[in-house]
Amino acid sequence: MKSWISRPVPGLPGSMPAIRLFDTAQGSEVLLPVDGEQSMYVCGITPYDATHMGHAASYVAFDLLNRAWRDAGQRVSYVQNVTDVDDPLLERATATGVDWKELAASQIELFRTDMAALNVLAPDNYVGAVESVPLIVPQIERLVRLGLAYRVPGAAGEPDGDVYYDVEAAGKHSVTADAWTLGSISGLGESEMLELFAERGGDPGRAGKRQALDPLLWRVARDGEPNWPGGELGAGRPGWHIECTVIAQKYLPAPFTVQGGGSDLIFPHHEMGAGHAYSLAGVPLARHYAHAGMVGLDGEKMSKSKGNLVLVSRLRAAGEEPAAIRLAILAHHYRSDWSWTDSGFSQAKERLSSWRSALASAPEGSAHGLLAQMRHALAADLNAPAALEAVDRWAEQAIAGAAAGAPAASRQDEELIRDAVDALLGVEL
Repeated sequence: MKSWISRPVPGLPGSMPAIRLFDTAQGSEVLLPVDGEQSMYVCGITPYDATHMGHAASYVAFDLLNRAWRDAGQRVSYVQNVTDVDDPLLERATATGVDWKELAASQIELFRTDMAALNVLAPDNYVGAVESVPLIVPQIERLVRLGLAYRVPGAAGEPDGDVYYDVEAAGKHSVTADAWTLGSISGLGESEMLELFAERGGDPGRAGKRQALDPLLWRVARDGEPNWPGGELGAGRPGWHIECTVIAQKYLPAPFTVQGGGSDLIFPHHEMGAGHAYSLAGVPLARHYAHAGMVGLDGEKMSKSKGNLVLVSRLRAAGEEPAAIRLAILAHHYRSDWSWTDSGFSQAKERLSSWRSALASAPEGSAHGLLAQMRHALAADLNAPAALEAVDRWAEQAIAGAAAGAPAASRQDEELIRDAVDALLGVEL
């Protein structure tokens, strides 16, 4: 699957200090490696609706990490998937009378244009679930042979043979100190898991399962649903969690550096994906797990069911500048839950205008100090709000200096500040 085209990232003098990142599984900040190639997997969209602000905030958050690593002089291998077949997509296609493949293709293209507009660096590998089925099937077959997956009889009117992952058996199969057991990523108790499992695509009440929290690996073919050859499994389609695990194991080291996504993916998606990976490879899927907060609208949870989505494409169609949208996102720490508001967006547009006005009036010699402050903020768990505040202070000084008749900035200072804001924050002045 094709990705989008990244804009060139300006090179900067010096480099980013060692980066601290909050690891969800450990419940604390960790110091990321400072040498070698870094690797990151960020879970992609299920393409049944356009890019809403929650999507945008998550991908902008991990774009900051990508940029910080690159500023530190490190090579980065970045993979993102697209869940281009799943129940929500099929349900939306049926409800709207659109072919599911056409719906997926249109929304994937819209997502790509939104990401390019927001100056999010493209993944090195952008991989769909459909194209990955030939990779996924042998891994599910292997889990069955290992005794870590099993078939479930069909209910009335349903075919036999859906394949589920046995979380209890998998936990017993994990024997080393860094092994996966249920809850090792999320830290949740069973009652919390059951509630979230039911809310987020799981089927705890499915008859014939060994444990309520066992997730689906392979859904055998149903009439009217798309399906693919499944070898020993029979025709069908993969479950959500195994998709990401197999794609990550195909394209990234084992373990890779950071698994990223929204906080709604901690459980069950990242929990189960980590289990699948350990069962298949005997090593953790990722060294660290990082998660972005949820975005609401005017204090209320943003969701497709409520119809209160703020769509990047609609803002762009209304003539809003993507750099301002990105600044509105960066005004909030990536781990925080926050709400999109008209006043917040207005402040972002005013901030962008102020920075641009200040460029030609930058105090001579101020660029290197500002660059150091921005790097210090981003190295501290991607603290974008602190980086924005540093640029605000610089802009205020520049504008005040110009009003007092101070000499204009050198061309070198102006260019370095422009490049720093672009390279580190992804905002073009």
